[in-house]
Amino acid sequence: MLKRYFLECSYLGQNYVGWQKQPDQKSVQTTIDEALSTVLQENLEVMGAGRTDTGVHAKYFIAHFDTETALEHTENLIYKLNTVLPADIAVQNIYRVNANHHARFDAVSRSYQYRIATQKNPFEITSAYYIKNALDVKLMHKCAHRLLDFSNFKSFCKVKTAVNTFECDVIEAEVKNLKDDLVVFNISANRFLRNMVRAITGTLIDVGLGKTHYEDFINIIKSQDRRKAGKSVPAHGLYLTDIKYPYPLKSIYEQD
Repeated sequence: MLKRYFLECSYLGQNYVGWQKQPDQKSVQTTIDEALSTVLQENLEVMGAGRTDTGVHAKYFIAHFDTETALEHTENLIYKLNTVLPADIAVQNIYRVNANHHARFDAVSRSYQYRIATQKNPFEITSAYYIKNALDVKLMHKCAHRLLDFSNFKSFCKVKTAVNTFECDVIEAEVKNLKDDLVVFNISANRFLRNMVRAITGTLIDVGLGKTHYEDFINIIKSQDRRKAGKSVPAHGLYLTDIKYPYPLKSIYEQD
């Protein structure tokens, strides 16, 4: 009988074409598949909670896999996986879960952070997007917070993307100084459209630079026209930071 496990991991995305496997290209999913299959001596595939694009990072990511092997004590498996995996992918936890739990379809929200460096810093070159001009962070936050008042985000969706709906329930959106030289945009929602966070960030940067006014930002959302919004910022500043589920993430062995 197959047993289902949730795998908690993190990764730097610059060396991958994204999470999802692509023919003849290196993806995070394929890399973890190969490591799991090697360690457990089975042909295994992981199903991810989402699909991060090329170059996007994940501080927290959940995937599930099914195996015939009973893994009651996962510490040794985690150690072996981290030995086999490259340095830019790490496994933190593995949980035995109910057979009907699903990493992607059970997720009720996801959170992202976009990092903007306001001073040139060679140590942030692959982890934050550098903007040399000063940003009005308070105005950016004021605009970001208004995202909670809307549900249709077609203005921030990649053109010619096949989706059933442009509706998203944004439950958190803020812009703040994390450090004197680092601004972050944090956003959480039940779902995200393709390129949505990077398009919103680009538009908020235009606000911070004085190119787009507060009223313009609101009108961009209402227009449902991608051409009116700002450019999509580069992938290397974007991080998936959290995924929420309607149940606690712990092994069924630990549950009451």
